[in-house]
Amino acid sequence: MSPALIAALPFIGALLPGLLIRSGRDVAAMCCGTATFVALLGLCLHIPAVMAGEVITESFDWLPSLGLNANFRIDGLGLLFGILILGIGLLIITYARFYLSRNDPVGVFYTYLMLFQGAMMGIVLSDNILLLLVFWELTSLSSFLLIGYWKHLPEGRQGARMALTVTGLGGLAMIAGMLILGNIAGSYEISDILNAREAIQASPLYLPALLLILLGAFTKSAQFPFHFWLPHAMAAPTPVSAYLHSATMVKAGLFLMARLWPVLSGTPEWFYIVATTGLVTMVLGAFIGMFRDDLKSLLAYSTVSHLGLITMLLGFGTEAAAVAAVFHIINHATFKAALFMTAGIIDHEAGTRSINRLGGLRKLMPITFVIGTIAALSMAGIPPLNGFISKEMMLDEATRTVWNGNSSLMFVMATVGAIFSVCYSLRFVWHVFFGSERDDYPHKPHDPGFGLWVGPAILTVLVVLIGLMPQTFAGWLVEASASAVTGGHPHPHLALWHGMNTALKLSIVATLGGALLLVLHPRLLAIRNSLWRPDAKVIFDGITQVALNLSYRLTDRFTNGSMARAFAAFAMTVLLCGFWAFSTGGYSGATRPMLPVTAIPLIGWFLLMVATGCMVAFHRQRLLALVLVGIIGLIVSCCFVYLSAPDLALTQLSVEVVTVVLLLLALNFLPKRTQRESRDGKRGFDAFIAAMLGLGFGGLSYVVMRTDFALPSIAGYMLEHSYKLGGGHNVVNVILVDFRGYDTFGEITVLGIAALAIFALTETLLAGASGRRLRNWTYDSRRAGARHPLLMVVVTRMILPISLVVGLYIFLRGHNLPGGGFVAGLVVAIALVSQYMASGFAWAQDRTPIPYHSLIGAGVIAAGITGIGAWFAGYPFLTSTYGYVKLPGIEEFELASAMGFDLGVFLCVVGAVMLALNSLSRIARQAGETVNAEPMDINPSKFKGGR
Repeated sequence: MSPALIAALPFIGALLPGLLIRSGRDVAAMCCGTATFVALLGLCLHIPAVMAGEVITESFDWLPSLGLNANFRIDGLGLLFGILILGIGLLIITYARFYLSRNDPVGVFYTYLMLFQGAMMGIVLSDNILLLLVFWELTSLSSFLLIGYWKHLPEGRQGARMALTVTGLGGLAMIAGMLILGNIAGSYEISDILNAREAIQASPLYLPALLLILLGAFTKSAQFPFHFWLPHAMAAPTPVSAYLHSATMVKAGLFLMARLWPVLSGTPEWFYIVATTGLVTMVLGAFIGMFRDDLKSLLAYSTVSHLGLITMLLGFGTEAAAVAAVFHIINHATFKAALFMTAGIIDHEAGTRSINRLGGLRKLMPITFVIGTIAALSMAGIPPLNGFISKEMMLDEATRTVWNGNSSLMFVMATVGAIFSVCYSLRFVWHVFFGSERDDYPHKPHDPGFGLWVGPAILTVLVVLIGLMPQTFAGWLVEASASAVTGGHPHPHLALWHGMNTALKLSIVATLGGALLLVLHPRLLAIRNSLWRPDAKVIFDGITQVALNLSYRLTDRFTNGSMARAFAAFAMTVLLCGFWAFSTGGYSGATRPMLPVTAIPLIGWFLLMVATGCMVAFHRQRLLALVLVGIIGLIVSCCFVYLSAPDLALTQLSVEVVTVVLLLLALNFLPKRTQRESRDGKRGFDAFIAAMLGLGFGGLSYVVMRTDFALPSIAGYMLEHSYKLGGGHNVVNVILVDFRGYDTFGEITVLGIAALAIFALTETLLAGASGRRLRNWTYDSRRAGARHPLLMVVVTRMILPISLVVGLYIFLRGHNLPGGGFVAGLVVAIALVSQYMASGFAWAQDRTPIPYHSLIGAGVIAAGITGIGAWFAGYPFLTSTYGYVKLPGIEEFELASAMGFDLGVFLCVVGAVMLALNSLSRIARQAGETVNAEPMDINPSKFKGGR
């Protein structure tokens, strides 16, 4: 099975629960489980090849010009994490089926879970760092949905926000670090980056890239000082917690450090940052975990501690430490998933997770007791379980590590962390399962059904088997993944007994010390409660509140409801940035000669300046201002004609007509003059900003037009290939429907959205206080004399068919001559608008019952279908093709697929203009405009019979 399909299967599985939820939770769980199992099976089929040292790759070009390709790889590290993600995911899917109540929307849960699973698989199988970043951010978003799944709980909502804030900010930093790393290596492909160790570590940008990447990894894997978000994520349902802590999310940071270990490790910076952070996190997390009362909180801090342990091992930078880190990733996943599911079982059956309210469950829940005890003892590092072997390997590496000249600091602190770990692990067993039975349990405890305990039982069996026979059950996977991490060929010898060495002695000390701390736990808890200690959540909330207050102040200062102030701030920012860019850009003067200035363009420029000046002087007189806008647009159209741009001239002229007509109709509902809103001093400041911006943009245009650029213009390519590739001689139209078709597709979509927004705003306007004022408006039909003059009605009826034919002609000729769907749509819209002007909004609307909403949707769909059709021919989206057709009685003519796209543009333009006009029609009716019985003020029936 291809790596891409393995990565895609969880996303396919995410579609099924929502679609099939009416079939029941069993069907939803079965669909998700099937998708996960098939992906796991496909991944396992590659085990022989990976064990032989092969790397399975698959590549798809996505945006190669940006270095963003959909490249996937399966090596030993990807295989390890993929097995954990899919294998434990399969158990979690089964567990969740029986854990969630019937009031929980299971379809939503499984959809979020599969999205999360797919994002993690995308991370571990990506062979492109930009693609990895896409999946990385998707894990933050999907985990936000999962953590906040019980959105009725305030702690769930807050935990989700905290996790998204911390990991999201770290992700932003990591994006910058990855871009720097790719720039140093000269490639964004992970395969290429892993071969550029010398260049990366010799680069002056190595340290910035390292710090930014580690910031992303540390936030995701809850390393100090970002550890606080993980315990608060425990507000999620237990299946989410078990999955998040064992095989996903927090392991993503570890995966990233392991993936980039060959190129980033081995330097003092890596050692002191990564190893020290891991050590502090390990000790701090274990210390806090000893005193937690909530079972899931205790396990959360234990996860923080073990993540720190693995980070510390990766920070050591040695091959043996990397092997120990990989092995402990496996061991931690098995016992931690089992422990979280055990905690969920206790909560589910006893009704509480509080240790102080538990105890004596050994006889009441014997199956749960066996599962939980074995997993907890493995977490403590007690032989003969798997956690003991990797803990001993960790202590052995700590004894060999020197920190800033001190050879004992590392192993002493690591032993302290191990002592704390033994203490909270034994506390999980002793305080929950031993002691006398109580009579105040919230619910009567008992073992759950098979569906809840089968998952943790399978993991517990693995804990025992790996502990007894590590080389048989885990050695092959550790060897393959460690080879991918180190880039070498380590041959780890995993065994339960290595003799009475220093690591074993330290392990014994840790076990005895943890047992002693358990005995002294009540006294230690009292001492700890009497001491002041910082609360990370309070600090986070305080920092967040300060940031919010600052943002509110800045926002209120610049966006206090005054558009003038907002525009002034924006304009000043643009002006200052432009001045800085120009003054530091090294402009050396014009390199192209001026074109000769003749009388005609000089006259046009003079008229344009006069019209613009008049617009500024008389802008408060709305009708005159609208006329001046039309004049300015007409002069601009003449400029396009003079500069041999007929397409632009035709478009400009059509846009001006539609704009002026619509605004003219809208002016009927507005006062004749605009109120004076600014003081004289304010107007002077606004005039200064406007003048500086005008001069700035004018200067920018002058510099661009008078400068020769080193890179060749793209215009030559467009001119040369417009017919060869697009089948059209009109380069402008080919650019719009082919070369830059995606831009045009976005533009018509935005145009349609704008028209729908106008319609929605009109609905709101008519329903509110303004609607009541309109209903009380006395409509005076005598103000304008004849509302529907005979001459205008006759002329518009005559030009309607002509305009429609002209619009069709412009549409059909657009691919080879000036025209196209946009201009044709405007021409047809003008013809229809003229009918509204002649006979009134309501009269025309009653006779053109066209669903303009549907017209916009049909346009977008037509353009989209045309673009998708290119895929079936093996070409990129919106690539057009053409051919020649010969029909009987008609000479051969060309047909281009771009016509379908142009049709979509045409429909969107007509629909958007008419929907805007429809909004004005409804306002007019609300204002009291009557629906005339005839199309004109003169009744034709009076003249029947020659009277």
